[in-house]
Amino acid sequence: MNIDPLAEKITVYAGGVLPPSRYEHSLRTAETAAQLCRRFGIDPAKGRLAGIGHDICKTASTRMLFTLSEQDGVPITLLEKEKPSLLHGRAAAVMLRTDFGVDDEELLDAIRNHTFGRPGMGLLAKILYVADKIEPGRDHISKKQREEMFLMDIDDMVRTVITENIEYLKKKSREISPLTQDLLRSLAVTDNTGTLSPVN
Repeated sequence: MNIDPLAEKITVYAGGVLPPSRYEHSLRTAETAAQLCRRFGIDPAKGRLAGIGHDICKTASTRMLFTLSEQDGVPITLLEKEKPSLLHGRAAAVMLRTDFGVDDEELLDAIRNHTFGRPGMGLLAKILYVADKIEPGRDHISKKQREEMFLMDIDDMVRTVITENIEYLKKKSREISPLTQDLLRSLAVTDNTGTLSPVN
């Protein structure tokens, strides 16, 4: 897969279908993902492509979201049926494969799972999951907090992002995806006695 021409095509497509604020978020996510990829030893071009492609279906119609997502072979959950916009990552992964010829499974998995996360995520998927939530346009996190997070290992970054997201969803009385909760549990750390640290 030749990443650079693909990234250019996807960037042009994203700029044409997304509103300016969402497009700019995608560009910032792409750059943040590329920075994290450099730090953790992954080709930054893959992080950049994942970032620019992750939200290309964010404004797609409900019908299009269902049509695309049904092609990935994973049952659509009740939460996704109640709020179809949550399917945008799954839909984007299918579109990138069928319409743009993206065949890198690591990259597609990252895009597919950037909304909820899931246990067993690979490094690129974790990077995109974090980059989407901490890119510089996100006003819930300060520059200092972002710099501190960049010093963490990737699992600590993911834990921090999930914990903050769960607190936000609870305040808004919104449902928390079981996949997100399972991901957090899978990243639970043990102290030197072998006891799991508490996870809310």
